[in-house]
Amino acid sequence: MTRTQKQSDRSEETTENPGAPERQSGRGAAGAVQSVDRAVSVLEILARHGEAGVTEIAEELDVHKSTAFRLLGVLENRGLVAQAKDRGKYYLGAGVLRLAGAAAVRLDISQEGVPVCREVADELGETVNIAVLDDDAAVNIMQARGTASVTAQNWLGRRTPLHATSSGKVLLAHLPPTLREGLLARPLPRFTDRTITGAAMLRAELEAVVGQGYGVTIEELELGLAAVAAPVRAHDGKVIAAISVSGPVYRLNADRLPEVAKRTVAAGAELSRRMGYGF
Repeated sequence: MTRTQKQSDRSEETTENPGAPERQSGRGAAGAVQSVDRAVSVLEILARHGEAGVTEIAEELDVHKSTAFRLLGVLENRGLVAQAKDRGKYYLGAGVLRLAGAAAVRLDISQEGVPVCREVADELGETVNIAVLDDDAAVNIMQARGTASVTAQNWLGRRTPLHATSSGKVLLAHLPPTLREGLLARPLPRFTDRTITGAAMLRAELEAVVGQGYGVTIEELELGLAAVAAPVRAHDGKVIAAISVSGPVYRLNADRLPEVAKRTVAAGAELSRRMGYGF
């Protein structure tokens, strides 16, 4: 081992040690970022080669074998890499498939949702979105605008609160009870006078969402905005997204909401069918 390598490894061990003084000066954060970068590089090496040993990985990363071994150990503990015991080689683990599967679902929904959203937007003239759960928020991954919504704002890519949006209510209502209650235990910010901020009241509304098959918000996120959303299911019946129709309250009024809700539920069923549900 060269003197430079020894110094480099000592620096890494110091920055990775939670009790080291260097962490107080910000070097620990830099070391953590470097470790993440190297861990990603390990995954890329294994993706490229199929499998590789500690020595090969260390050489490609230009680090000592002990550093490569530590990185592989962390990745193995998280299921992202696995080791062939008979050859000592490492390869990508099932955890990577889990992450890739989650990304693939989003891509599939976006692709399959295009014709569904376009048809509903053209038919109703309103904005149609598909949203998925992202920790404590709903993120819109697909959007189509109808003829009546040419001046509507762009919701694509936006994180929106679960308790104040129709899509969020649908996603929240179909979460496993433990996860749902954990989110309900957090403070629920108020956006307008109509925002539901009490857990008990929201819990009752979520039960109604499940019972009627759709969720509704009227000026709960923004004044003048109303929306209806329905669940989208995967092949196993799990709710993986919500499709919504939104527009100004003067168009999505009490007289029109039932019609829009019925069409939204039908759109959710169609997209669910495209995702394999019901076969």
